Amino acid sequence: MPSVPVLVLNSGSSSIKFSLYNAGPTEREKLFEGAVDGIGTELGKFWIKDTTGNKLRDESPALPSAAVAFKLVADALSTPPFPYPAAIGHRMVNGGPNLTVHQRITPALIDEMASFTAFAPLHTPIATYIMRQALELFPGLPNFVCFDTAFHRTMPEVAQRFAIPEKYWREGIRRFGFHGISYESIIAALEQEHAVPEKLIVAHLGNGASITAIRNGRCIDTSMGLTPCGGVVSGTRTGDIDPSVLIYILREIAKTMPDTKSAADQLEVIANKQSGLLGVSELTNDMRGVRDAIKEGNEQAAMATEVFTRTAKKFIGSYIAILGGLDMLVFTGGIGENDIASRKEICAGLETFGINVDAERNNVRGNTILSPENSPVTVRVIPPAEDLMITNHVYRLLHS
Repeated sequence: MPSVPVLVLNSGSSSIKFSLYNAGPTEREKLFEGAVDGIGTELGKFWIKDTTGNKLRDESPALPSAAVAFKLVADALSTPPFPYPAAIGHRMVNGGPNLTVHQRITPALIDEMASFTAFAPLHTPIATYIMRQALELFPGLPNFVCFDTAFHRTMPEVAQRFAIPEKYWREGIRRFGFHGISYESIIAALEQEHAVPEKLIVAHLGNGASITAIRNGRCIDTSMGLTPCGGVVSGTRTGDIDPSVLIYILREIAKTMPDTKSAADQLEVIANKQSGLLGVSELTNDMRGVRDAIKEGNEQAAMATEVFTRTAKKFIGSYIAILGGLDMLVFTGGIGENDIASRKEICAGLETFGINVDAERNNVRGNTILSPENSPVTVRVIPPAEDLMITNHVYRLLHS
């Protein structure tokens, strides 16, 4: 099977990230990466750089819509020095209860994914739009979708269930779990080392945060639920919350809203975009900004980080119980890789479970082992490689 260029697209509510790989039977070589940020604004950013960091495009265009943003990407990648892709891979947060495996995209498949927009309201609209545009702007090119939920399909039913009336289970309301492509990449990295432990917990901590319990490489429980809003406190999301809190807020909102839908839409904004680190700190959803504020004595910022690390610690403790012990704890994601203080705070107090972090080893960023020699539990940092995993799946599906 010859080597082929594979384009990977990862769309968000206000950005489209992309990378281009050369994929062959045994090799994977990243050629370029880039992004368009600030969709819906007049102050967008569009950049592409090669693997040496040399920027090939660096522009600040107006990006009034996703259509304008993706047209920039498509036009750029259709001209030299970029090789024209042989296939495209798309990250999809949630395609609904019936789509559980990575597969080739068809218009009918996009329609089905779009019908479950409520399960990932911030991601699905732009993701499905970009898929339709990719089929149009790259005519004849095979497109494949990789689901964040696919990794979690091995969860037992008891882990997927919410204690709500049975009719909602039949309608597809369940714990799906997310960041699955990131978790796949961690398992792949450990497999290369022949080091996949029996009892593993991975903490993907970033602007979106989740924690997953994994036995012998297979998910048995995960923190995020029906949508990415559940579980661990995130940059702007509530995480798990007493439903009565949301009911109270909804009733307060409804007093000034014209109808039920408007009130529900506003509640969704509060839960997904105004809560988490941002809501508690009243400053920012970026952990770096919160840590800077703590240095200046900001008590709200200190409370925000304590809420974040406390909820992460609670999930880790509960998953040790579910696993019946722990062999390895892996931190990944932007905060997991780079925020030394968060790792220290999360692990503090977990020594009784064999989790120990060496202060000197923790004082680094990137792929490293944090635990002391001969520690009962290995504590590591492994950066995620989501684009690489999508490339692997696209190459496999393209030649299967």
